[in-house]
Amino acid sequence: MSRSYSDLLEEASKLARVVDHYVLDTAQTYPQKLADASLHLFKAGGKRLRPTITLLAARMLGGLEAEMRAVPLASAVEVAHTFTLIHDDIMDKDEMRRGVPTTHVVYGEDWAILAGDLLHALSFHYIARGVERGLTHEQVYRALKALSDAAIYVSRGQALDMLFEGTWNVGVSDYLNMVRLKTGAMIEAAARLGAIAAGSPKEAEDALGLYGCFTGVAFQIKDDILGVFGDPRVTGKPVYSDLRRGKKTLLVIYAVSEAGRKELVELIGPEAGEDDLRRAAKIIEESGALDYALKTAFRYAEKAREVLSGVDAVDSKAKKLLADLALYSVERDR
Repeated sequence: MSRSYSDLLEEASKLARVVDHYVLDTAQTYPQKLADASLHLFKAGGKRLRPTITLLAARMLGGLEAEMRAVPLASAVEVAHTFTLIHDDIMDKDEMRRGVPTTHVVYGEDWAILAGDLLHALSFHYIARGVERGLTHEQVYRALKALSDAAIYVSRGQALDMLFEGTWNVGVSDYLNMVRLKTGAMIEAAARLGAIAAGSPKEAEDALGLYGCFTGVAFQIKDDILGVFGDPRVTGKPVYSDLRRGKKTLLVIYAVSEAGRKELVELIGPEAGEDDLRRAAKIIEESGALDYALKTAFRYAEKAREVLSGVDAVDSKAKKLLADLALYSVERDR
């Protein structure tokens, strides 16, 4: 990384412990196998990006009291995210995440689907429990709408991602729209939830939501880069799985347009061997796609920071951490 994110990472670690405690204290259920399956990925760790954004946004706009009110909302967005990961892993047939076997590998697909369903329900249950932390009924309504909208958008984005696997008629704008839905929408919701917990007006909520959406797009572009060029020992996820699935990431779309379609088409897909995938990765890098994708990700991170700079803050340190987080989403190595 070109700059230090020690303050951000230290604060994110503290906020993650708050969310972990809330979820682990409230998500236990029966039968025990259901509880174990639903918390399998959650206990494996993760970046906790989304709840960190929720809690920092609440603190930025409303101080520490707002941050405490936001804990159920931050927990809601994290368990909702975990639900999508469990189901994504089933659809993508991925066997590793966060350095551990995926939920369906450990518990079987039936239990993994059920675990995801439970987490999806818990996310809305947590928002309803926000009244216990002092949220008004209007705030709970706004929060429910923000998260339910995100859930709809994520489903649409996932559908587009799957449809794109079966065609090469996918452009950069198609990809950006897909990731805005699939990843940007949930991070947008995370930021909106923080603004809602702070009691901010709609204008501030919309601005924070835009910050989250731009950050989410930057985050997903970097995730796609790590999926090809990352170290699986660091990322905790298998390398080349996107290429094997034939996913139309920004890297692939750009490389096909610059390096010629024929060879990449022949190298990418479920029948590809490791040598084919390594060759595809080399073609992608030599085409300039890696530099293009990184520049695009940084552009979205800067757009997020620009939107954030125009929002008045009660807590300037929280605002700075959110600005740093937008850049960290691109400069991270995992």
